[in-house]
Amino acid sequence: MHRKIYLQLLFLFLFLNSYSQSKVQPFVNGDRVVFMGNSITDGGHYHSYIWLYYMTHFPNMRIECFNAGIGGDVSKQMLERIDNEVFAKKPTVMTLTFGMNDTGYQLFPAAKADSLYQLKINTSLMSFKQIVALLQQHPEIKKIMIGSSPYDETSRIKTTSLEGKNKAMLVIIAAEKQIAKDNSWGFVDFNKPMTQINKQEQQKDSLFTMEAIDRIHPTNDGQMVMTYLFLNAQGLAGDKVADISVDAKNGQIDKQENCKLTGVALNNSGIQFNYLAKSLPYPLDTIPGGFGRPQRTQAQALQLIPFTDDYNQELLQIKGLKKTDSYTLKIDSKILGQWDGNAFEKGINLALIIGTPQYQQALAIMHLNEERWEIERRLREYYWIHYSILKPKGMLFNDSEATMDSLQKYAKKDFFVAAAIPTYQKARFKSVRDAWQKEMDLLTDQIYLTNKPVEHHFEITRSN
Repeated sequence: MHRKIYLQLLFLFLFLNSYSQSKVQPFVNGDRVVFMGNSITDGGHYHSYIWLYYMTHFPNMRIECFNAGIGGDVSKQMLERIDNEVFAKKPTVMTLTFGMNDTGYQLFPAAKADSLYQLKINTSLMSFKQIVALLQQHPEIKKIMIGSSPYDETSRIKTTSLEGKNKAMLVIIAAEKQIAKDNSWGFVDFNKPMTQINKQEQQKDSLFTMEAIDRIHPTNDGQMVMTYLFLNAQGLAGDKVADISVDAKNGQIDKQENCKLTGVALNNSGIQFNYLAKSLPYPLDTIPGGFGRPQRTQAQALQLIPFTDDYNQELLQIKGLKKTDSYTLKIDSKILGQWDGNAFEKGINLALIIGTPQYQQALAIMHLNEERWEIERRLREYYWIHYSILKPKGMLFNDSEATMDSLQKYAKKDFFVAAAIPTYQKARFKSVRDAWQKEMDLLTDQIYLTNKPVEHHFEITRSN
């Protein structure tokens, strides 16, 4: 209970402060959303987690999301690839985030840090100004500026902290926010809320960070925090999966929010009915993965944000049961647990019970989405090789055998290229890339077949 109150107070503080998010319109049916950024987007999960929320909460509203992140990019490089990576996808919505790489990774002398960072900021904002001019030519695209997740300067992990770097990033974020305001674009700030969470957690554990051992790349729990902040900016907090209230004394339905109840029947030992929801619970991955060491799980974000309260409420309330008697809940004849009448009166959040058929259905969607994400990551590695390694050499989209030979030689002195070579060896063939895209399309189609809620039969009976 103390933890819950702490989270509520923390986020009340965050969103009442001056850096609260600007209005961001929720996605609508048919939207094509491109997320443009650097490695935090390229190898990150936040865009995939956002899409998963739409897949489960709005199952009859189909959208498409595209990863347009490239590791190591600064605003100038994003400007150079915006035609191929954004406009060519015919988006209806795009997001843009930058600043981590733009501010560099030098350990500046304290006396010169501010002036040297300002030079880097000025260079970054010159390219950003050109990006803005291009975006203004595309009024058909809704734009959302995202203030970058923070560089964590305060964790006591062993990695040397670059003092002043996050402060420099905040200058870029302020420019993004102003541009968004001037153009009536959306704005979401990841930096300040995540910094605040880091500092709060570091009071209990000085080694805590959501940005992994390099202080840069959010781990999967951090990516889920980013998802939460984005959905909040879209004004979606409070949308329930479903909210049921039934009186077991007279069979009256008191509430059926975002769902439909039919066939309510009473007997001597309890009540039963059919339940068809309009949404599914949000499934959270409990397997460590993603950026950084140590790896953390998506589900660990629940310790940091009130996501369950705000986004994952599938409430079952049964009134009129004997307070101290024990009752068994069955869904489709499967026993899900036992609670006393008092607990049913208060309400049970079914979204926290992973054994329900509706949660299991949502898990299948999550795994399909992860498969899609894994394939997309292969394609992003291919484009990283081209934009980061081959383009500066005048070899953009040259996939010849000679290019392959050159990359293998280059890989001997570059760990990141060496890690990407196995993927590039396959992806340099257009037929392979086309097959991967078809597989992603099939997975997306399967998701939008799998995510339709089905009717379930509920039984609440007195336990023997």
